[in-house]
Amino acid sequence: MPIRRLTLLALLAIALSACSHAPPRNPMAQWVPSPNFDERRPVIIVVHYTEQESVEQSLHTLRTRNSGGPVSSHYLVGDDGAIYQLVADAHRAWHAGGGRWGTITDLNSASIGIEIDNDGREPFTEPQVQAVLRLLDDLTARLRIPRTQVIGHSDLAPTRKIDPGPLFPWKRLAEAGFGIWPADDAPPAPEGFDAMRALRLVGYDTTDPEAVVRAFRLHFRGDAQTVLDEEDLRILHALTLPDGAGLLAPMPADR
Repeated sequence: MPIRRLTLLALLAIALSACSHAPPRNPMAQWVPSPNFDERRPVIIVVHYTEQESVEQSLHTLRTRNSGGPVSSHYLVGDDGAIYQLVADAHRAWHAGGGRWGTITDLNSASIGIEIDNDGREPFTEPQVQAVLRLLDDLTARLRIPRTQVIGHSDLAPTRKIDPGPLFPWKRLAEAGFGIWPADDAPPAPEGFDAMRALRLVGYDTTDPEAVVRAFRLHFRGDAQTVLDEEDLRILHALTLPDGAGLLAPMPADR
């Protein structure tokens, strides 16, 4: 093949490649590009467990259309600590579904999803926990996500979900500076303390009180009880004190 023809084909391939990555444009409008934009900015991290038997099975589920429809997450952490990325951080993965956290009602658009290879009945392995901590450190620093904004799937969808379940080591994460946890020496809640208001301040949707209490206790007590006791009130009081005064560690500054 003549060199000139090879050159033309190479140039055509480069042009087609550039077109394939060009942003979509509205044919009704004249394209006058502005540099004043950025990619999707996630503001929260949601932790899940896969409830499946192996990382291979979960990789297949997260990359195909399964019986419940297509699902995905940004990351999957194997029980050996291996970290897999399935969706770019700037893209919207389908991991959260319907739910709410604070004022956020479209969690898929506002979050990074981390699936952990766990069937829901077994303890999380030490390599997994170490990998999750490394990943959280990377994501919060690189994407400027507040380190306190790490929640479970059950926290945002208390009527539907229980993952990452009662065995997930939330206190261990808080000791490393991720999420929130009450200080051991936080005082009891005062008389007349409004627990439902406190749950809303933390971020929970209290539309279904029984479901939200179960989600709260899964996260902070490691069980699925649906009635608050005095320890729950102490925890909620600590979590909602001004300036994080009742938290296990001081509120880390956003980086």
